[in-house]
Amino acid sequence: MKKIIKSVLICVSLLIAVPSYANDIYIAQIGDNLDLDIVQDGSNNVIGTSQTDVTLDGDDMTFSITQQGDSNTIAAVIKGNTYTGTWSFIGDSNSVTMTCDQTSGVNCENVTANITTNGDSNAFTIYAGETADAQDLVANFTIDGDGNTVTSNIDGESVALTLTSDNSASLANTGNTFTIDIDGNGDVNGHTINIDVTGGGSTYDITQSGLGDNIIEATFSGDNQDVDITQSD
Repeated sequence: MKKIIKSVLICVSLLIAVPSYANDIYIAQIGDNLDLDIVQDGSNNVIGTSQTDVTLDGDDMTFSITQQGDSNTIAAVIKGNTYTGTWSFIGDSNSVTMTCDQTSGVNCENVTANITTNGDSNAFTIYAGETADAQDLVANFTIDGDGNTVTSNIDGESVALTLTSDNSASLANTGNTFTIDIDGNGDVNGHTINIDVTGGGSTYDITQSGLGDNIIEATFSGDNQDVDITQSD
């Protein structure tokens, strides 16, 4: 951590599970200039839950989370501006929920989120902006595997989202499922969604709205793709 952290509560517990071990991490943090690195190796590990999530409250944060293994979970709430988050997952059946809290109307501005996964049947749910505008959000998803689900709901200005997907499936409903919903005033820069897909059998539902020059650029290579795109001012 850099400079001043007003209060930090970190609880790490080692729970015995059969047939493997699981590590649980819960963090409640308030203060600026946080530099957080977490690495978990194994199965059934937890970083926050829907009842007791990880809460990072402050500006100018950098955090990196790496999980390697199967059936791991992350639940995190981010409150603050100007931060970069890099999350990397290797394994199957992992679950990630991230909320960039914007209910106060001053958070979730100048944010970069990089999320990569190599594995199957992973579920990623990302909320940014909630009921108010996030600003200058850059979200990058790199998905390698089959049966993964990405749900991204963003309310903001000047959102740039990039999705790169590579899967081996080719039959209908055997690939990945992506639901992307971006609304809010696009500002002078508009919103941009860039999609590059290799592999078939995936489903894409893309909704983009708001004033400004909204752009979707998509390249699909593979059979049996199901793509629905809706754009409106």
